[in-house]
Amino acid sequence: MDSDDEQLLRGRVYGQDYDQPGPRTGQRYVELVGGPLDGLLLDVTGRTRDEIGNGVSLATELGQFGAGGRAIYTPRPDDPGRFDWVGDAP
Repeated sequence: MDSDDEQLLRGRVYGQDYDQPGPRTGQRYVELVGGPLDGLLLDVTGRTRDEIGNGVSLATELGQFGAGGRAIYTPRPDDPGRFDWVGDAP
């Protein structure tokens, strides 16, 4: 991914279409840091700490395994508003 693609993704919400606006008022988001989804926001509204406390596995075509692959992110211990990339999975 080149720098133009990376800039396009910043401030966008994972799973939303490109033509939709960014974050919505009243929703709760975490920032994805590193890896193929770096800079995207993940909507965690309605999810409990138990549901996301061990991390999330997110479908992406941008990772090591291409289409059908997943990027794994875990909460940053000292900053729960950020999830760090730990690797890709098929």
